Amino acid sequence: MSDRPAAKTVRSMTGYAQARAEQNGWSLRLSLRSVNHRFLDLRVHMPEGLEAFEPQMRQSVRDHIQRGHVDLTVHLELSHSAGLHIDRKLAATYWRAIEELRQELNLAPEPHLTALLRLPGVVASPGSAGAMPAAFGDKELEQLGPQLHSCLAEALRKLDEMRREEGGALAREMNELVSSIGAKTAQLELLSERSRPVYAQRLKVRLQELLGTLSVDPIRVAQEAAILAERADVSEELARLRSHVDQFDRLIQEAGELGKKLDFLLQEMQREANTLLSKTPGLGQEGLDMTELGLRVKADIEKLREQVQNVE
Repeated sequence: MSDRPAAKTVRSMTGYAQARAEQNGWSLRLSLRSVNHRFLDLRVHMPEGLEAFEPQMRQSVRDHIQRGHVDLTVHLELSHSAGLHIDRKLAATYWRAIEELRQELNLAPEPHLTALLRLPGVVASPGSAGAMPAAFGDKELEQLGPQLHSCLAEALRKLDEMRREEGGALAREMNELVSSIGAKTAQLELLSERSRPVYAQRLKVRLQELLGTLSVDPIRVAQEAAILAERADVSEELARLRSHVDQFDRLIQEAGELGKKLDFLLQEMQREANTLLSKTPGLGQEGLDMTELGLRVKADIEKLREQVQNVE
């Protein structure tokens, strides 16, 4: 278990939040759902007639979220406390059409108010299929605007809390994996140091086997051993790997958009691990041990990449 403190600034791209408001006869429900994505992909679903609010709502989301696929959905209906809703504009249109028809056909009876109220869409009760008006008036839009923005602000706050909570869990897991890679890198450095004297001894034994009783020039042995050691030297790869581990550790303590930086850094760590593994075969037991550790480092890096895919 790592003793590093979990980074509070890491935010996950996964989250869900909802906010409700009931005011001025309207019941409003706004939801935000986000999942991981390379960039910010925002989709807005709103009732017809509220399109004028969309640009500002999109900007509010962009001010709070840098990456992720985000669905913003708005549900609107007459509240149960609003009583019956009468569409006065529709009723007036019906009335004019009836009056024109009455005069055209020279009919004596006047239109009856009760009959007018029975026409489709004139009267709607809360929760009925016709609860939404055919269009929003200026007064209704003026009332709905503050409700929408207030709900969005609340939903964004809740979403941010959830994404930070998820990010904290991600940070703890990443800290453990980074600590594991750092520990394995230290073990690889020790094995690399111990393997260096092996080159000269192995080369001398091999030459004696090939030359039999002929004498072996120790200077030549040393030169050949140096060449072999240089070809199999992994000190630079280990130094870069340790540097990447330290940089990764620093990054997850910082604020801002971390996911892309961490993903790039992991690509570099993977490259160093691959190069290290390509140099270790043929070094005897030390080489086998280094290969095993190198493979475990690669496995830890892959696990880290899975976690980073969900970091904003």
